[in-house]
Amino acid sequence: MSSVTSTSTSKGISTAHSVVEPTATSRWVAGLLVALYAFITLVPLVWIVLTSIKSPPDSISYPPKVTFAPTTQGYCNLFTTRSRQTPEYIAALLPSSDACDQIARANNMVVVGPSNYIPRFVNSLIIAFGSTALSVVLGTMAAYAFSRFKVPGKDDLLFFILSTRMMPPIAVAIPIYLMYRELGLSDTRLGMILLYSAVNVSLAVWLLKGFIDEIPREYEEAAMVDGYTRLQAFRKVVLPQATTGIVATAIFCLIFSWNEYAFAVLLTSGAAQTAPPFIPIIIGEGGQDWPAVAAGTTLFLLPILVFTVLLRKHLLRGITFGAVRK
Repeated sequence: MSSVTSTSTSKGISTAHSVVEPTATSRWVAGLLVALYAFITLVPLVWIVLTSIKSPPDSISYPPKVTFAPTTQGYCNLFTTRSRQTPEYIAALLPSSDACDQIARANNMVVVGPSNYIPRFVNSLIIAFGSTALSVVLGTMAAYAFSRFKVPGKDDLLFFILSTRMMPPIAVAIPIYLMYRELGLSDTRLGMILLYSAVNVSLAVWLLKGFIDEIPREYEEAAMVDGYTRLQAFRKVVLPQATTGIVATAIFCLIFSWNEYAFAVLLTSGAAQTAPPFIPIIIGEGGQDWPAVAAGTTLFLLPILVFTVLLRKHLLRGITFGAVRK
């Protein structure tokens, strides 16, 4: 055995296999699986974007059209409210310089005003980001307390907090609706922010506790020896160290609040209605206006996409934080 080893070493040939470095075959298979998964994931998104620039007949054609003449009719229908008029009435109108009005007149309709999509989109922004900020703030403070202090019944409290996440939202939808109606919070932005925060705070506590547990206590103790209070040590020492975890938690909370549908349908109908329940009810001439629905969905995807891309480095670090211990 020693002679074989010495011979292989003398020739500069290593017969050992690393348990860390993957082989060329495993890298190729992993890359193929990732590319396949990315393709399967992106196909629906690409199809939605393509549908948003199709005409209504092209959007429902069978077999589906891959090549077509692009049009902005879907976006015009999304942002405007139209009324059908007679050809004589349309011919008597002054020439229109508005592209959306021209498209409407070509279909014997005129634009009578803006649609409700922008107010619904603004509601989504305010409610989603407001609830995310509140959830992260409350979750960070609670996670720090659970991580650093001796809380009586800590394990039971943590399990109770987590159990609120196990319950399907529809199971408590009716009680919440009755409670909100009595409190005057139904169809209000404040009511939706409080509700989404209550749902997200359990996720925030559990995620952030894991991140804060990985931060050595000695950093805070050294700061307090230098004269910092507990709150100052938390603000100047712990928070900068937990930035990656806070960002990762914020993204997950934002995705839930941004996409939530069941509570938004039940508890909002006008002033505080968000985009998810509004987009499916976009009705066009003769039925569902699929290009307008696709246009609304495409625009609805952008804020989360931009937010995630801008913070992707913090997100990747936050997900893998503490995975490798030295």
